[in-house]
Amino acid sequence: MSHSTDSFTPAAPWWKFGHVWLVVSGPLIVVVASFLTLYLAVHGADTVVDDNYYQAGLNINKTLAPAPQNLAPAMQARNHAATGVVPGVVPGVPPAR
Repeated sequence: MSHSTDSFTPAAPWWKFGHVWLVVSGPLIVVVASFLTLYLAVHGADTVVDDNYYQAGLNINKTLAPAPQNLAPAMQARNHAATGVVPGVVPGVPPAR
């Protein structure tokens, strides 16, 4: 029984197998995405706090502050929700008709 070396075919290179690319593509995509995220984080960084943040906040609060009389319905609703007492109604006394 003799074996002939003429019938031996060399194996294909590793990059010609589809399963190899299936295994390699997952981690490769993650590495590329991490570098893209790093690039966006470094080049797209915003300043976190303004140098004069306290005064800017006070100015915003002054411009957005509602007038106290506008808060009356909200305060009544909050108090009613917390206590269950309807404003202007005395318990045990029937309402006037």
